[in-house]
Amino acid sequence: MNLEIFLTLLVIVLTLVAFIREWAAPDVLALSILCLVVALGLVDPGKMTEVFKNEAPLTIAALFVIGGALEASGAVDHIGRILKNRLSGNVRWAILAFSVVAAFFSAWMNNTAIVAILLPVTLGFARSKEIAASRLLMPLSYASILGGCCTLIGTSTNLLVSGSLRDLKLEPLSMFELAPLGIPLAIAGILYLTVFGPRIIPARTSITGTLEIDQRTTPLYHLLIGGSSPLVGKRLAETELLNRDGGIHLLEIRRNGARLMLPLSAITVEKNDRYLVALQRRRGNGARADVLFAGFGAEVLSTLDGIVSDLVVREESSLIGLTLANSDFRQRYNSVVLAVHRNGANVTRSIAELPLEAGDTLLVITPRNNLEALEATRDFVMTDAPDEPSPKEVLHHRHRHVILAWSALVGVVLTATLSDVFHRFNPAIPVIPIHYAALVGALALLWLKVVTPREAYASIDWQVLLMLYGLLGLGMAMQNTGTADWLARNLVDIAEQAVSREHLPLVLLWLIFLLTLLLTEVLSNNATAVMMIPIVVILAGELGVNSRPFIMAVTVAASTAFALPMGYQTHMMIYGPGGYRFTDFLRVGIPLNLICWVTSCLLIPMIWPF
Repeated sequence: MNLEIFLTLLVIVLTLVAFIREWAAPDVLALSILCLVVALGLVDPGKMTEVFKNEAPLTIAALFVIGGALEASGAVDHIGRILKNRLSGNVRWAILAFSVVAAFFSAWMNNTAIVAILLPVTLGFARSKEIAASRLLMPLSYASILGGCCTLIGTSTNLLVSGSLRDLKLEPLSMFELAPLGIPLAIAGILYLTVFGPRIIPARTSITGTLEIDQRTTPLYHLLIGGSSPLVGKRLAETELLNRDGGIHLLEIRRNGARLMLPLSAITVEKNDRYLVALQRRRGNGARADVLFAGFGAEVLSTLDGIVSDLVVREESSLIGLTLANSDFRQRYNSVVLAVHRNGANVTRSIAELPLEAGDTLLVITPRNNLEALEATRDFVMTDAPDEPSPKEVLHHRHRHVILAWSALVGVVLTATLSDVFHRFNPAIPVIPIHYAALVGALALLWLKVVTPREAYASIDWQVLLMLYGLLGLGMAMQNTGTADWLARNLVDIAEQAVSREHLPLVLLWLIFLLTLLLTEVLSNNATAVMMIPIVVILAGELGVNSRPFIMAVTVAASTAFALPMGYQTHMMIYGPGGYRFTDFLRVGIPLNLICWVTSCLLIPMIWPF
């Protein structure tokens, strides 16, 4: 081991610790690692920009745009609503139906988008059939991951592996190369969840249920403060209008016809102020609303429909790291937070000063007609869907967009697939790479005005793209310094002491899959793939066998994180709404991990011989 290899190994360990301990956002960590390997001389500064030549992030960005168009068109949501209306209350049939839909669509779209779309539909179905939401949400998340293992564009990890293979001068993954393995895995996983899910997935309630709110719908009151009100001239914080313990929750203040956007602590009540408040008590008796408000000189002008809903904070949310007070949550989102659900516990005290994290579930009261505005911020995963558009709008607007968005996606898939097939028969026919086809598909949707440029930019998960670019620098350092070669040779040497040379490839296949699976549970799946791919390619060279079996093992294993809630973003999206505990994922996820490990290692040598 030389100094460069030692430093590279040190950076790898630092990367593992940083991601596990969550020292910073994933994109910040990845870009910091890129700068670090350059600063340590592990990557030449002049070659640093070569990471931006990898086509995987460009492909992913274009597919985000196409997926965003499909999401906005309501194509997936419509199918989810059909299931909701036609399924019976049988838990197994519900698990099977929602899992199949999630797996199918996640083979073509980003799986976080699929879960975000189907989450409110699934919760609505669970409420209407009086089924515990936890029984359906975990299979929804797992199935979306399994579906992503079936195609090249199913996950960003598959595309990243394909781009890394191209950088290593190896044949990249084709569109359906993973299908012979991914489809059996998806079938096995969904069957496991359907048969055993109702028995091993606990029936838990979400934060809405655990707080014992009488009803999820609640009236909101527009109040006018009269000149004779005893509140006039008092600081708002000292009045009954901010009596949370009494069940009064303030959403909005209007003065002289305009919303008052000031900290509540700085506001003094004035004559003719208008307040939008919710009166939401726990179970128990209390004064009637009109009597209560009249008691402090407030006149009820009107009422509107409100709803008690859960909002899950997205990983890319602008609220990450901010407190409710610092973010002006009440004024910014026209909602008031009753509680925060984090790590299986409900926080109801001092929540205004609690820094928000990705995956936090906020219990809020908001006007029902505000749900669409909340969804448009893309700061949250919604657990209640906005009101459906009118049939006329669906027919004349969304129907056209559904057809065009699906046409763009199918066109990208067919172009990349058929050009590769035809090239094998006639080398004169050029291969059209997936990144070019995806970019053309995204541009077609922009020209056809299915999405606007602003909507296209908003649909791209920039955190994922920046993280990929940063992690590619780590892979480059492993290759340049010989670290991947050193790790591969040592792994082979250790294995040879315990296993005969004849059985070595098969044994190492099982070990590589298991190691990748364990790493991806605590580390980013993309980071795991970037580190493992150069190692297994060199390992295959050391053994003198085909590298494809090991590549497929890493690609699939890097996406099979089922045992820990932080192992995959979709798990954190359903963690709060499902009312899950940490141990629930261990109980259900570990057997699924074992199913994927055994099934994959049995099938891979038959599909891709050594």
